[in-house]
Amino acid sequence: MTMSNTGGRPRPPTIHDVAREAGVSRGTVSRVLNGGHYVSPAAQDAVNAAIRRTGYVVNRHARSLITGRSDSVGFLLTEPQERFFEDPNFNVLLRGCTQALAAHDIPLLMMLAGTEDERRRLTRYITAGHVDGVLLVSNHSGDPVAEELRAAGVPLVACGKPIGLGSKVSYVAADDRDGARDMVRHLLSLGRRRIGVVTGPLDTPGGVERLAGYREVLAEAGIEGDERLVVSGDYSRASGEAGAELLLSRAPDIDAVFVASDLMAQGVLLAFERAGRRVPEDIAVGGFDDSPAAVSARPELTTIRQPWDRISAEMVRVLLAQIGGEDPAAVILPTELVRREST
Repeated sequence: MTMSNTGGRPRPPTIHDVAREAGVSRGTVSRVLNGGHYVSPAAQDAVNAAIRRTGYVVNRHARSLITGRSDSVGFLLTEPQERFFEDPNFNVLLRGCTQALAAHDIPLLMMLAGTEDERRRLTRYITAGHVDGVLLVSNHSGDPVAEELRAAGVPLVACGKPIGLGSKVSYVAADDRDGARDMVRHLLSLGRRRIGVVTGPLDTPGGVERLAGYREVLAEAGIEGDERLVVSGDYSRASGEAGAELLLSRAPDIDAVFVASDLMAQGVLLAFERAGRRVPEDIAVGGFDDSPAAVSARPELTTIRQPWDRISAEMVRVLLAQIGGEDPAAVILPTELVRREST
C-alpha cells in the first residue's frame, strides 16, 4: 500500500505506482494488463513482478468502460435447479471451468435457466453485454437459447454438439458414440447377449449418440435389435430406477444393461436389488461418465470415463479464443472404459 497525502491512510496502489516500480511507461503496464501485445518478455516480467510487489489490483469497472468488455463469463445451465444439485457432472464441470478461467483472472457467473421465463430473462441479460461470452451446458434440441445467442453475436461454447446448429456454434464434447461402443463391446465380451439400454434424453446430443453406439455394436455382433430392450431416461436417478423396472417387465431374461449416465445407473442398481437380481452375477450393469456417482454406487460401477478436466479446459480455451475474434471451433475428446465391480 502507498501512504496518502491526507491523514496518513494507505491508498490502493495505482497503475502509475506499478510503472514506476517496474521502470517502464504507464502505456507498457496498460498493454500488459490487456493481454501483453507488443510488449517484450523482459518488460512483461518486470511489470508482473511490480504488480506482485505493489499489490496492485485491476479496477475492472474502469477497464470495462475503456474496452467495452465485462471481463466475466457466464456458465449457463438450461436445466431445473434441482438437477444441478443432484447431478455431480454439473458440479465437476463448473469447478473445472472456474479454475481454468481463474488462470486468466476472469470470474465465472453461474446462471440457471430451467424454465422458459428464466431462459428469456437470462438471454436478455447476456445479450445486453453483462458477460463477454457463455459456456452453455445441457443444450436440448428445440431450446432456442444457443441460436438466439449466436444470432446476437455472443461468443458461445456448448458442452456437447448442439443438435441442429452444425458448425455454427463452437462446442467441446466427449466421443459419446465411441464410448457407448466400448461399453457394449465389453458387455458382449463377458458373454452377455440380452443387453438392454437406458438412454439419456433423446433431444440431447449425448442421448442420441450413446444410443447410436449401442445399436451399432449389437448390429456388428449380429444381434437383432429388440426395441423392448430400449427405454429412455432423463439422466436422473429416478428415471434409471423406472427404466430398470420397465426393462424387467418387458424382458425378464435380460442379462446386461448399458445405462447412459452413472446417476441413472444408481437407480438401475436399486431397482435390480429390490427385484432380487444380483449384480453382476445375474445382470451386468455399465454406466457412463465416471462421475462420483460411479464410485459411491454399490457395487461400484464399470463406466465410461469422460475427461472432465480436459473438457472444461478446452471449453474455456475455445471461448477465450472466440472472444478474441477467432472463428467457431469443435473439439471432440476420447473416452476410456473403466472396469469395476458391476460387470
